[in-house]
Amino acid sequence: MARVSSRTLRHYDHTGLLRPADTGHGGVRLYGRPELERLQHILLLRELGLGLPDIAAVLDGRTDETAALRRHHERLLSESRRLRRLAGTVARTIEEREGGEEMAAEDLFEGFGNDPYAAEARERWGDTAARSQREVAGWDTDRQKAVLAEGADVNARIAALMQAGTPVDDAAVQAAVADHHRWIRHFWEPNRESYIGLGELYVDDPRFTASIDETAPGLAVYLRDAMRVYAGRELD
Repeated sequence: MARVSSRTLRHYDHTGLLRPADTGHGGVRLYGRPELERLQHILLLRELGLGLPDIAAVLDGRTDETAALRRHHERLLSESRRLRRLAGTVARTIEEREGGEEMAAEDLFEGFGNDPYAAEARERWGDTAARSQREVAGWDTDRQKAVLAEGADVNARIAALMQAGTPVDDAAVQAAVADHHRWIRHFWEPNRESYIGLGELYVDDPRFTASIDETAPGLAVYLRDAMRVYAGRELD
């Protein structure tokens, strides 16, 4: 009825966003009226553009719904301003191509994001990357700094465990990797396969390896191995 895939429902169940009322024969999930109403609320907030972590915070009472929508509104306004600047760049480019005044070099890239890997990400991951980039582009400076600081803190914790010689399947490491997975969810929703793939990318792509290993040499490989254990245990 809700046109939600079983895979999505499994993910909602796993993350605690929407638990079934019961489980029937063969593991079939059963949903009652309260669960259907919760799902309706989830879909409404998704339609309004909120990410799953924000939706979970609203439904669990950890965040006021109006405050969450206000933050999202601010992100949308930020993205709208960026798109207006980009539209102006396109208009001036057209004018120049039609014989108008040549644009100043510094104006050629007005409105573009500053992610050097954005085009490559869109090419490799398509709509998933595009949605993530649109979301991040709408963050204000404080949100960007907070998310970056959160990621740096997680990496530092995992690096300390690595340097202490803690095995990747140790409970302390896996707890830190769970925080890493939650951090990744600021950008997109990784399942088991994609989270393992991300860990592989950390090692296979020298740009990622160099960036991660700035925290501690060897961290990229250690993190990849820890992510594989976490994905196998916790993700669908």
